[in-house]
Amino acid sequence: MSEKEEKKSHLIELDKYLKTGSHIGTKFKTGDMQKYIFKQRKDGLRVLDVSTIDERIRAVASFLSRFEPSKVIAISRKVYGQQPVKEFSEAIGAKAMTARFVPGTFTNPSAKGFVEPGVIIVADPESDKQAIEESVKLRIPVVGLCSTNNYLRNIDVAIPINNKGRKSIALVFFLLAREILKEQGKIKKDTDFKKEPEDFEYKLQEGAEEAEETETKRPKFRRKERR
Repeated sequence: MSEKEEKKSHLIELDKYLKTGSHIGTKFKTGDMQKYIFKQRKDGLRVLDVSTIDERIRAVASFLSRFEPSKVIAISRKVYGQQPVKEFSEAIGAKAMTARFVPGTFTNPSAKGFVEPGVIIVADPESDKQAIEESVKLRIPVVGLCSTNNYLRNIDVAIPINNKGRKSIALVFFLLAREILKEQGKIKKDTDFKKEPEDFEYKLQEGAEEAEETETKRPKFRRKERR
């Protein structure tokens, strides 16, 4: 396959994945994520396979497009994920949850802010574990953005991706939104989607330096469950 043909086969130019660091993982890896790791760099960072990232985004978009948009809940407590989930939700008609997840939001009908999701997508399984736990109790499908250090416990479908960087998280939600709208027939081609990946990015405050979230401790062992 030529470079030109390869670019056409991806949802977006290969260079865009690379420039946003979507393929860069952490220095730590779990057994769950081993199969998605392409190599390890000299600095110790694990590298994810871009073709797999692209394939998973395509598959997840197809999966999410089957749900009533209002039943899709996009969740992120992480700061860098909040703008992406808001833009994603606005684009497809889903619901975004970016504040602290209040226990009982999915399981207690009398709770303030009670929601009945059909499926959830979380920006990070660690940060959004309360929402995942409640979804599991109700047998609600869980889609998760997962880096090399994440476990796949209770994640039904994982998108292997750099879930620490603001540009990579933005790119994933941009592509998901665009592809879902195409799957649902609401737009016909890529250029009909008037948003850009940059519109999905968390905006740094003026004068603030960008610092990707890093893992400072080796993750604790956890028993593997659902994939």
